[in-house]
Amino acid sequence: MKDIMNLTKKIALGVAVGFFSKFAFAQTLQDGIASADSHKYANAKQVFNQMITKSPTAENYFYLGNSYLTQFEPNFELALENFNKGLATDKKSNLNKIGLATVKLGKGDASAIAEIQNIVKDAKDKDAEVLYRAAEALTLFGGASNADLAIDFLNRAVEKSQKGGTPAYYYYTLGDAYRLKLTNSPQVAGSAMTAYDKALPVAKNKASVYTRMGTLWMQAQQWQRAKENIDRAIAADPSYAPAYKAKAGYDIKYQQNALATQDLLNYAKYADEDPDTQLEISKLFFTNEDYANSKTYLDKVFDKVNDPIKYKLRAYLLYSDGKYDEAKTSMNEFISKAEKSRVQPADQGLLGLISAGLAHKETDAAKKSALTTEAQQKIAIAKAAKDETMNWDAELLKIKGGGGISQSVVDAGPTNPQIEELKKKVNANPQDTDALFKLANAYQEAKNWNGAVLSWQKMSGLLPDWAPAYYSQGYSYQQAGNNELAKMAYEKFIATVKPADLEANKETLSYAYFAVAYLVKDSDVAKAKDYAAKSVQLNPTYQDAVNLNKALNK
Repeated sequence: MKDIMNLTKKIALGVAVGFFSKFAFAQTLQDGIASADSHKYANAKQVFNQMITKSPTAENYFYLGNSYLTQFEPNFELALENFNKGLATDKKSNLNKIGLATVKLGKGDASAIAEIQNIVKDAKDKDAEVLYRAAEALTLFGGASNADLAIDFLNRAVEKSQKGGTPAYYYYTLGDAYRLKLTNSPQVAGSAMTAYDKALPVAKNKASVYTRMGTLWMQAQQWQRAKENIDRAIAADPSYAPAYKAKAGYDIKYQQNALATQDLLNYAKYADEDPDTQLEISKLFFTNEDYANSKTYLDKVFDKVNDPIKYKLRAYLLYSDGKYDEAKTSMNEFISKAEKSRVQPADQGLLGLISAGLAHKETDAAKKSALTTEAQQKIAIAKAAKDETMNWDAELLKIKGGGGISQSVVDAGPTNPQIEELKKKVNANPQDTDALFKLANAYQEAKNWNGAVLSWQKMSGLLPDWAPAYYSQGYSYQQAGNNELAKMAYEKFIATVKPADLEANKETLSYAYFAVAYLVKDSDVAKAKDYAAKSVQLNPTYQDAVNLNKALNK
């Protein structure tokens, strides 16, 4: 009996060790998955590397390799390296076979779809994780045309996993797959939301699910519900980085640039120092027209990332600073190094704007003509694709007016102690509208029109519904000699004045209508007559408008 008892004890202990080893493995794997979901990719890779050090199994090599595919810009080479190591460990590893097929699909090889289907078929639905990873591959790189196949695999993965407990990420990836269908169908959106609803009770971090719900409502243009869910995400986990990224998208939509900047600073604070994440942060700051922060984050990791996208981002930043030759070199570097599928119509559009900038400075007539033609052709590619990465016409107008306004251009203009003191205040608190208002006026008084324009633009970003900022932009542009952009700003002012504020803005509206009428009198007589008449109607004592109105109606 004693021996039997000892044997039983050994068996029991062995079972317990096996149970706790599997439990520890599952917990560690979940930690890595959670880190990647939180945009802490460096931490995720560290977790997976530690798993390999403790146990160099085929599965662990797959998870490390897969982390290179789920980051913002996939690193196909390092993913491939780890999948091959996994297959060297176990040549039958279905996960690593899916990994190799995912790399092919990510590089644009559509034959990978059939490969993934065959791997799933060979696995005979025995492993929920194989089904899930096959679906994840299609969700990452398969596009709308393969959404239904991804949904089928995910539903089967959910069904297969229910006995042991379905992980939350199975459900929310199902929601993501429904969103791939690129349709406004309420049924499809409802299916995505249902999947997220199922993820919520089992999710360890509710912020992950609430953030997805918020972005789904954003996609449906239900902005209030979007904001409510993003706020819930931040309340559930104030350190969940993707929630701040989603909130920045919301604030950019509402032209709340200063708020978006704060969101992105929070995103940068809670995401980790992985170079690819830092590169993504630089891109987000650029989208928010916060070029200074964009450059700061790009410079920090430029030599640490291999992704050629860094050359494109630098090209945009150089273009915004009027350094057209350097921008062209950087853009050409991107095109020469990037996969062809990654070169977008917007890239041709940027090259067109760069050519327009070079043409503006060119003194040789033949070269100027060639550059102008090239600019028109390349910008036409972006416009034909309905690309809205940049306002192509407005950018051309800026170039014709001498280029975009950067801080370096402003700093090269007139200044005084009052301006320098106000600049410090605004830099310390970019959302201080009182200091920004005073700075814009100080620039105007010093006749630093570029500084005035840039400051009024920032004011419009903070207070997009405050019409006077657009009028002041128009006035500053006009004083700087850029009549086309002045006209656009005056028109924006006219459109922004609310009916309830009409009486209070009558005099300024009269000036704006007159300014536009005067600027278009030689190119659009009908509009000039209409606007001159409106100017007089609003302010019958405005003699310049009265005179112009008479001259136009002779």
